[in-house]
Amino acid sequence: MDEPILSVGRRAVLRTAATLPLLATSAMLRAAEPDLAALTDMTTGASPISPAEREARIARAQGLMKVNGIGAVLIEWGSSLVYFTGVEWHRSERLTAAVLPAEGRPCIVTPFFEEPSVRETLAIPCDVRVWQEDEDPLKLVAAFLRERGVAAQPVGIEETVRYFAVDGLQHALPGARIVSANPIVRGCRMIKTAPEIALMQLATDVTIAAYRWVYPRVEKGMTRDQIAGLMNAATRKLGGMPEFSLVLIGEAAAYPHGSRAPQIVAEGQVVLMDCGCTVQGYQSDVSRTFVHGTASKEQRTVWEQVRTGQAKAFAAARIGTPAGAVDDAVRGYYASLGYGPRYRLPGLSHRTGHGIGLDGHEPVNLVHGEATRLAVGMCFSDEPGLYLPGKFGVRLEDCFHMTPSGPKWFSVPPLSIDAPLG
Repeated sequence: MDEPILSVGRRAVLRTAATLPLLATSAMLRAAEPDLAALTDMTTGASPISPAEREARIARAQGLMKVNGIGAVLIEWGSSLVYFTGVEWHRSERLTAAVLPAEGRPCIVTPFFEEPSVRETLAIPCDVRVWQEDEDPLKLVAAFLRERGVAAQPVGIEETVRYFAVDGLQHALPGARIVSANPIVRGCRMIKTAPEIALMQLATDVTIAAYRWVYPRVEKGMTRDQIAGLMNAATRKLGGMPEFSLVLIGEAAAYPHGSRAPQIVAEGQVVLMDCGCTVQGYQSDVSRTFVHGTASKEQRTVWEQVRTGQAKAFAAARIGTPAGAVDDAVRGYYASLGYGPRYRLPGLSHRTGHGIGLDGHEPVNLVHGEATRLAVGMCFSDEPGLYLPGKFGVRLEDCFHMTPSGPKWFSVPPLSIDAPLG
């Protein structure tokens, strides 16, 4: 007869031939859990975005609407909804959206049964209008626009709003002129304020601290998942919310987003880590490349070339400079070394950097042809990697924000392949 060894409520775990391996596996997992005792939460003093700041964002958006002749902006779920209203929502076939009018309070349209949940994160004064399952939510949007006297003016659509919402609005408001809301939404979100930059700095500090803890624990025979697991565990203990932990080993590092091929740390192999977290919703993004054991001459040469490329991007980032010129500075340097040209391999096959904030990737990018001029408060990654298919790749990534005197690092780039964290 099987003997019960543990009771949980009305259920019992029995000592049987089937359960013993499971118990052994659980014990092994507990034994393998990293000792995080030396790490403490770095984010306890983090200040969330205040209601006053969100109201200032609404005011700035309304000013931009008037300049651009737009009567209102429609925003669906996602980071822009969080940015303006605080509402943290999810993708659903049922519309939850914000309408920002050029004057007066915004409006939130949501299903009747979702209203209590929506109000839990709503951070600004707002009209909340609900719809029942047999009703059309876009008719509520159209009615709101008519009430505010802006139904005859262009309606700006935030760039991630889905087609069914736009189509539904055009049916509910015949003759509506639909335009892009980019001048308004991007005009606000691209320029970070001091509280936003403080949260991004804290997120970066967490990521760097996690790297410092993980790096000496990378051992021969480890898989990419094991290394990523250490990074995620350290990030959580330090107070961040892990967003991504990409680990590329050996030849896989030659492909910017990796390979599904098995990867195990071995002597002389490149280990490329690209990791980030969030603090109060704001993101970090830091990449480090090192070699387990002794680096070869070629690995050292490429690493130094990437370090120089990253420095050239930073030097090119000046107030008023077109964002594309930063990419051009790096690509010109790499071409002088025989890489490329342009995006060809071996060389730099992706843009030099991207905007960052509430989203890990957000407008605008440091990419050839981008004419947007750099301004105070803009934040970017600087990650001009070099990729040698069939061999390895190197990426060093640190983010910076623009100040009146030029760019300022969120994290300080490393100076040596032998000391990738300084």
